[in-house]
Amino acid sequence: MPALPFALDVEIVTLLASPLHRYEGRPADGPRDATTREEHEAIEIRAGLGIVGDRYFGHAAHRTASVTVMAVESIEHVSRVLGVGPVDPALTRRNIILRGAPIDELRGEDFSLDTGRGAVRFRAHRPANPCAWMDVAFGDGAHKALLKRGGIRCEPLTNGTLMVGPAVLRTERALAQPTLI
Repeated sequence: MPALPFALDVEIVTLLASPLHRYEGRPADGPRDATTREEHEAIEIRAGLGIVGDRYFGHAAHRTASVTVMAVESIEHVSRVLGVGPVDPALTRRNIILRGAPIDELRGEDFSLDTGRGAVRFRAHRPANPCAWMDVAFGDGAHKALLKRGGIRCEPLTNGTLMVGPAVLRTERALAQPTLI
């Protein structure tokens, strides 16, 4: 695959791979407890399968949605709207949280992330719409504040490893910096 032409310096803030679906059932009952470590310094991605160790890895029904990517600016927006201090990005249950790119604008496009171990390419398919669990995780009103800001469900097109820290996002077209409004 040829390299994508437009590059943007970003930062991967959080990487999450969880073998357990913690937001299951009724939000009023609260999330299931984690059985293993979910946040990682590095994750392995396999083309067409997803993130090694994640609950959606290799599931045919999730082939085009096995990796979720979200902008931390969306989470910071929720903090401002709710008037609360910093919130834990991992509570969104998105796999890759990054700073510095308008992720929700990538629907239908190919993009890659490179943290120094080679680019991992993805195809962004559909929005990762927020659910009612966001009101439980962050506070009343979070679900509404995240509408159209919940990230994107992606299909991994190549194998590779991503790490927390500085990264380069490459896209098919130039992207603007994310809006903080």
